[in-house]
Amino acid sequence: MYEPPHFRQDDLSAQHALIRTFPLGLLITCAADGPVANSIPFQLIEDDGEKGLLRCHLARANAQWRGIGEGCPVLVVFQGVDSYITPSWYETKRETGKVVPTWNYATVQVRGPARLVEDAGWLLRHVSALTDRHEAGRPEPWAVTDAPETYIEAQIKGIIGIEIEIAAITGKWKVSQNRPAADSAGVADGLAKGRGGSSGAAMAQMVRDYARPTVK
Repeated sequence: MYEPPHFRQDDLSAQHALIRTFPLGLLITCAADGPVANSIPFQLIEDDGEKGLLRCHLARANAQWRGIGEGCPVLVVFQGVDSYITPSWYETKRETGKVVPTWNYATVQVRGPARLVEDAGWLLRHVSALTDRHEAGRPEPWAVTDAPETYIEAQIKGIIGIEIEIAAITGKWKVSQNRPAADSAGVADGLAKGRGGSSGAAMAQMVRDYARPTVK
């Protein structure tokens, strides 16, 4: 991933937080006829290893797991909030006009060795933990045990687990840190006023958090 120094996010806790908040990752592997990519919900185990561990599962009908079984390298991309940034929000536009549009975003990429898991007990624990994580907070959370046991057993037979050791993790927070303080303030204000789409408010806060200090 291309990472200019001012956009690098090396804080592991921040990287993990993005994965927790946006757990639908893009699993990218190789195949004989080229790259393969599927969007998969991941479970992050933060305290396993130096950088953590990822778990997910694929349908057995999805041939991507076969490449993993053959030792294919694995890349997982997690996309956080993003927003189009119009140059009209920049103070520099009014001063010199020398501005262009851009896109702000936060993303994390994970690489590491992967292994397949076919053990039914492991798979049941994994899907139960994944379900509990995303049902938490609902008035009447659904649990795997709410479904008939024989039905769940049949569903488990149709999936295969994947466990990825996080050997390398990189983060990129492109949130206007390269702009003068007046420009990033204008970006945050524009986003906060609802002009940045559904993720505008979250991106506005990120811009404020990472803005250059105002020179006095």
